[in-house]
Amino acid sequence: MSHVVRFAGDSGDGIQLQGQQFTVASALAGHDLATLPDFPAEIRAPAGTRYGVSAFQIQFGGERITTPGDAPDVLIAFNPAALVVNLETLAPHSLVLVDESAFTEQRLKRADLATNPLDDGTLSDHEVVRIDITRMVTEAVKPHGLGTKDSVRCKNFWALGLVLWMFDQPREPTQAWIRSKFASNEQVRDANLTALDAGHAYGETAELTHILDHETIPEAPLDAVEYRTITGAESLALGLVAAGELADTELMFCSYPITPASSLLHNLVGLEDAGVATFQAEDEIAAVSAAIGSSYAGKLGVTSSSGPGIALKAEAIGLGVATELPLIVVNSQRAGPSTGMPTKTEQSDLYQAVYGRNGDTPIPVVATRSPADCFDAAIEAVRIALRHMTPVILLTDGYIANASELWPLPDIDAYPEIETRRPTEEDSGSVFQRDPATHARLWASPGDDRFIHRVGGIEKDFDSGNISYDAANHQTMTDLRANKVSSVANFIEPQIIDQGSSDGLVIVAWGSTYGTIYKAVKDALQAGLNVAHVHLRHINPLPPNLGELLANFDTVLIPELNNGQLATLIRDRLCLPVQQLNKVTGQPFTVTEVRDAIELHATRQVQSAG
Repeated sequence: MSHVVRFAGDSGDGIQLQGQQFTVASALAGHDLATLPDFPAEIRAPAGTRYGVSAFQIQFGGERITTPGDAPDVLIAFNPAALVVNLETLAPHSLVLVDESAFTEQRLKRADLATNPLDDGTLSDHEVVRIDITRMVTEAVKPHGLGTKDSVRCKNFWALGLVLWMFDQPREPTQAWIRSKFASNEQVRDANLTALDAGHAYGETAELTHILDHETIPEAPLDAVEYRTITGAESLALGLVAAGELADTELMFCSYPITPASSLLHNLVGLEDAGVATFQAEDEIAAVSAAIGSSYAGKLGVTSSSGPGIALKAEAIGLGVATELPLIVVNSQRAGPSTGMPTKTEQSDLYQAVYGRNGDTPIPVVATRSPADCFDAAIEAVRIALRHMTPVILLTDGYIANASELWPLPDIDAYPEIETRRPTEEDSGSVFQRDPATHARLWASPGDDRFIHRVGGIEKDFDSGNISYDAANHQTMTDLRANKVSSVANFIEPQIIDQGSSDGLVIVAWGSTYGTIYKAVKDALQAGLNVAHVHLRHINPLPPNLGELLANFDTVLIPELNNGQLATLIRDRLCLPVQQLNKVTGQPFTVTEVRDAIELHATRQVQSAG
């Protein structure tokens, strides 16, 4: 059993906070979960307008949860714009809770509505609960002496209290958070606590049991380990810290703020005790250049951005390749081109990651598939960068960065150490003596007079590192860079089938589509369809057995949140015919969309075989 709840209102209504607190309560109640924060690009869009709506969706329950849900069972809407923007996402006969006092003539006009959807039949297919939340929260917190504006700001906790009652979730975690957050402002602290309790009490006492059910949801069958909720940005930050520990190497994180990548910087700031230094540069080029300088000095340089910023970093990333220095470049993808839709998710930077530099400049590319998976993906990216002495691009996206899921706390002692190419006391000679298996040069830092060497962007001599314009040497260096990236494949575990059959139809995907495809394939298998799911972590180079694995299937279907970038890569590298399922709306795939595509192609296979 699972439920999908969506909170929606203005960007200043505390919707994301409301959703986060409900997420924590659900986790502590023993439920599995997945979330989808959805907010406008404008820092503070005009109140009450459609393009200013902020929303937070969560699916939780007593079963394996891999997606935030296709359609909400419950919508909490604080104003007309929040209602109409999210109305088309609702499941049939869903429950809609609205703040009735917000449906004034002025607010309807701001939402571009000619009539009131509460009265004109718009909601006839849904169960509607009209509550004067604004008035009720104002009355509840009146004893605390807040002004009208500050009193109304407590409505997110009032509504949260009601929804916690509906699903029998604990209030204690939210109460503890309020006490901690507002410890220095007793008036605001007590008002928010009162609002939370008032919403909960309304659910207990209102005579709405024919609509508002008080439902106890069973715990999910989780493994007997310790869990926590985690966002992709949090998981990625912890993964980078863990990788530094495994490599016995300090990290230098250099970044310039950009949505949705900035949250990684926010999570790394203050981790000096864990061996992380952070630097906010004046622009994207300065950030990546500082990270390369850090790697030259002996720390592991890490930089982060989104598509537009990665474009600005491209020349310096090429410098990292030319100097054969380790560098981690995190790309939190978003909808483009140019500024595009900064807060909406997309998978449209795969071309940029694999091909997007001048010259023949190959770089290993790794992709994470979920918020919790960012931890292992970060460790893998660092392992490749240090083993092969090369920049590595780690692809994530806005959905992964902001979404939450349960994460079983790992045993860091179970992870193998990350080896580096730092010189030992026995090493001598040229810093450009390379490991024949990885083509990695020695990672000699300034100050070691055994390995005085020259670095720069101009082509260097293969043996000495000195500037070289020799034609044959440039061919040798170009081949070296290609062979270095190709050699990564020798260390990749063979690609496996995540679930499903070994022939027929196979879904090949990458990145944040994992949870949706997992559920769609699971449903299709239960319906008796012949389908499999293969999900890629390594994009460049591809796993060495991938071509042989996919050759066993009649049809290869590639769903992507772009116009077919992995599909192009598979055709290019493996010469395989593939079918595409593409979407570029700024929203993740729904399970229904993928399941319908599976049924369509599976039916075609049966008809063709017949």
